[in-house]
This record gives sequence, C-alpha cells and structure tokens, in this order.
Amino acid sequence: MIRAAVATRPVRAGAAAAAVAGVVLLAGCTPAAGDAGDDTANDSGSSGGSTSGDGGSSGSGSYADGTYTADGSYNTPESVETITVTVTLESDVVTAVEVTGDPQKSESEQYQGQFIGGISDVVVGQDIDDISVSRVAGSSLTSGGFNQAIEAIKAEAAA
Repeated sequence: MIRAAVATRPVRAGAAAAAVAGVVLLAGCTPAAGDAGDDTANDSGSSGGSTSGDGGSSGSGSYADGTYTADGSYNTPESVETITVTVTLESDVVTAVEVTGDPQKSESEQYQGQFIGGISDVVVGQDIDDISVSRVAGSSLTSGGFNQAIEAIKAEAAA
C-alpha cells in the first residue's frame, strides 16, 4: 500500500524538493567550508534586540552607507544567548561584519566561536537583503540571533 502511494506521487516529491532548493537559493544560505558538527539538538530560537547607527524606517531597498550594530538573541534548552552584530554597508552590500558573543554555557561558547569564525565568509560581499543564514560552521542556533540582528540593522539603515 505504501509502495503504491509513493509510486503515484513522484511529481509532488520532486516539486517539494525543488521548492526547498529554491528557498535555500533565495535565502542566500551557504554553509561555510568545513561545516562540521551541529547544534540542532538545541534548535529553538529568537527574541528581542537593540540597534545603534544611522537610519530611518524598516523595509527593503536602499540603505544608508555606514556601520550599524544590533543585538540578537536565541534560546537554547539551557539558556538564552545573545550576540552583538556589527555590519558595515556600502551601496547595500555588506563590506565587513563582526560578531561578538557572551555565551552563558560552554556548549554555547563552542558554537558561537564556530559561527563567529565562519560568518564573514558567508555574508561579506552580499546584498543585505539577501542575507538569511541557517547554519554557519556547524552552528544553527546562533544563526537565529544573527538574522534577528540583521533585521534590526536593516530597519535602522533603511534610507
């Protein structure tokens, strides 16, 4: 019975796979080289953030050149972790990124360190509207805090 159901639905499976591949391509998610390990066992994440920099209101499009900083946080089973993201924008393109963390648990320290070591390779040279990372150098939860900070930076930099 299951075999027949699978045999009659190959188009749906192919369409689903194509849709997933399209989402990954559109999101600009490219894992860093040497991606090893994974903190998906702790996969749940997000909450508030703050920003500083030049700016206006939220939206896609043109952003004021400058350096912007925002905090992003994410939940692990053991704690709520926060990272600080600083991005330099020129013509909507990220020309520099710096991430600092304040890990509350040793496992978070490991994953934040991996993320911090690989994030520059993933986002520098990218249009800020194309940035949405899911896993960098084996760290998946830290990405949630990073994406949250990027959204706050985009809101602050919107021209």
